[in-house]
Amino acid sequence: MPFYVSPEQSMRDKADYARKGVARSRSSVVLQYSGGILMVTPNVSNVLHKISEIYDRIAFAAVGRYNEYEVLRKAGITYADVTGYQFDRGDVTARGLANYYAQALGANASEPTGKPYEVEIVVAEVGAQPDGDQIYRISWDGLVADEPGFVAFGGQADQVSAALKENFSDGMSLTEALGAALAALAAPAAASGPAAAQNGAQQPELTAAKLEVAILDRARAHRTFRRLEGPRLEELIAESSAASDAETPESATESPAESTGKAAEGESAPPPPSGDDPPTGPSSAAGDGTPRL
Repeated sequence: MPFYVSPEQSMRDKADYARKGVARSRSSVVLQYSGGILMVTPNVSNVLHKISEIYDRIAFAAVGRYNEYEVLRKAGITYADVTGYQFDRGDVTARGLANYYAQALGANASEPTGKPYEVEIVVAEVGAQPDGDQIYRISWDGLVADEPGFVAFGGQADQVSAALKENFSDGMSLTEALGAALAALAAPAAASGPAAAQNGAQQPELTAAKLEVAILDRARAHRTFRRLEGPRLEELIAESSAASDAETPESATESPAESTGKAAEGESAPPPPSGDDPPTGPSSAAGDGTPRL
């Protein structure tokens, strides 16, 4: 004999289940820069992509269960192709795709039986001008949020978003945007660094081989999606690291007058910054053996 569960309790259980599944994934970021939209996520796989092209000027990024968001990705491509064929290619928009995904996820979450999708999706569209860029975040229950400028999702998204907010600014170059994204993705590991070091845990470094990076290039006329990998990505990471290292001494250097004033007041000078880079990359763990990327 089945037990009765109230609709409110059922939805709360589904919400907890889906949020825990998404939280076990690794954080990803999507942000604007002067030449388009940049998408960055930790990913050691060369074939299980978390970032993909959907249509001419539209890209898709997701976190959570790979098999679930792969189904959604393919469904979005079919929706875009059919819409572009029946009407016009210009009628395929990120907003339309976001609404399509919201309806599919919302219908699945409201089913009385079955489980919700453990996914979180971002759909981005690059415009002819920066004010035409669109970034939409769709949660497991079909809730759509317009995210101007940047968005962090999956894993420890709150910490990553806070760090990204500090480093983000309008009109950044691609190198500056990549540096801001990598610093934001490293924020959770840096915040828990001392405790993790005491427990012997080591966070993986975000190198080119462990990253999946793509852009929507505003300068391209037709298909704007392009992956950054290999030597080009290594070069961009090196440039962003060099720029970050060059800014650190300027902010950490103290003028002679300030140093003399502190010495007169009996204050001790702060210790010099360590030359070691903080460990980077949030940890990931999937307790049921299903790939979570």
